[in-house]
Amino acid sequence: MDLTIVGCSGSLAGPESPASCYLVRAQAEGRKWQVLLDLGSGALGALQRHTDPMSLDAVILSHLHPDHCLDMTGLRVMRQHGPRPATEDLVVYGPGNTGERLARAYGVDEPDPMAGMRFVALEDGVPVTIGPFSVTPYSVRHPVPTFGLRIAADGVVLAFTGDTDTCPGLEPLMHEADLVLSEASYLEGRDTGRGVHLTAHRAATAARDAGARRLMLTHLPPWTSAEDAVAEASQVWHGEVEVARPGLTVTV
Repeated sequence: MDLTIVGCSGSLAGPESPASCYLVRAQAEGRKWQVLLDLGSGALGALQRHTDPMSLDAVILSHLHPDHCLDMTGLRVMRQHGPRPATEDLVVYGPGNTGERLARAYGVDEPDPMAGMRFVALEDGVPVTIGPFSVTPYSVRHPVPTFGLRIAADGVVLAFTGDTDTCPGLEPLMHEADLVLSEASYLEGRDTGRGVHLTAHRAATAARDAGARRLMLTHLPPWTSAEDAVAEASQVWHGEVEVARPGLTVTV
């Protein structure tokens, strides 16, 4: 299973990266399957450097804040008005109100603004199958309904936190994962609010306690340096602390 970082800037697109967007690929049934995790602000343009957005097998939205879902409106335009209009619906997984939320963002007054997309509601702890991928969503702690996503394929596991603070859902999400892709929007001492985001320290602690094998920090806002986040996570993490960077592809 390959993971490509399309966008990883936290809370908004930054000068060097779009907002949240991750492309996961695996080979099965004689072809490459492609699942997109989030499609945040600015990410659709960068996605085209890595794949044809029309070839996606599914999109999974961790939650419905703009930095995780807003470019779905542009994908809707591409699928209807591009040079090769889509002939089949794209399956979009997300919280229960995903279709309505994206229709409002699209802002077009018509009976079905998001036509060409079929929306499926995620349920806590209930896996869905997409080709070779088994994806289990876990409810996590954020001001809006949010899911961490545990993706298994080819005998390996990727755990993506979405946006969250420390919560019970992180242990089953991260349990012995081969790679934890964890948001680390906050730093200890600087960001004191709770219930919204992890600090790098809390992210590393959760991954360590769950027995994860690798840790990659993501969702750093433009005003946070990777060096500061790595230094904080390294206080508790047992190995290398990796950092998501746009354009990076890693094998899980």
